[in-house]
Amino acid sequence: MNQPIEKKALQAVSLAGFIICVAVAVWGWQTGVLTSQEKLQALVTQWGPAGALLFTVFQAVQVVVPILPGGLGCLVGVILFGPVWGFAYNYAGICVGSLMAFAVARSCGKPLLSLLFSEELIAKYRHWTEERNRFARLFALAIFLPVAPDDFLCYLAGTTDMSWRRYTAIILLGKPFAIALYSLGLTAVWQMIVH
Repeated sequence: MNQPIEKKALQAVSLAGFIICVAVAVWGWQTGVLTSQEKLQALVTQWGPAGALLFTVFQAVQVVVPILPGGLGCLVGVILFGPVWGFAYNYAGICVGSLMAFAVARSCGKPLLSLLFSEELIAKYRHWTEERNRFARLFALAIFLPVAPDDFLCYLAGTTDMSWRRYTAIILLGKPFAIALYSLGLTAVWQMIVH
C-alpha cells in the first residue's frame, strides 16, 4: 500500500471518529447528558466498574489516534469520577496511550509522522531533534507544562534515539502536573458554564 492511500485511510478513520464524536455530542446535548453533571454521572454509574475501565481505555486510545483534544478527556474524567478518581483514570489512560504512541513510532519510524500529522506541525518541531540531548530536555518541559501537542511529541520521541527508560520516566513524572492543570482549569470553566 503506498503512502497516499495510507494517508487517505487514516484521514477517513479520523473523519469517521470526528463524526461519531459529533453525533454523540448532539445526542448528549439533546438528552441532557452533556448539560447535567448528575445525568452524566448516572449514565456512567449504570456501567459500574466497566465505566471506569472504558474511560481509561478511551483516554489511552485518544493519544494513539488523536481525534479529540486531550484536555477534553481530562475534563470528562473529573466530571464523571470526581477529582481524585478522575485524575487517576486520566493519568493511567494517558500514560498507557503515550507509551503505545512511542512504541508505534519506534516501530514505524518517521514516515508515520507524515501520515498522522500535518507537515507544518512536523516542521515546527523538527528542529527539536537536531541537537543531541536537546530533544529530551524540551520534550520533558513540554510534557510537564500543557502548552504543546503532547500526542504528536510522543510520536516524535519514538523517532529519536531517546531510550525507553528516559521516555517512560518523563511521561510518568511529567504528566501528573499537566493533567492536574487541565483538569482544574477545564473544571472551573465547566462549572461557570453549567451554573
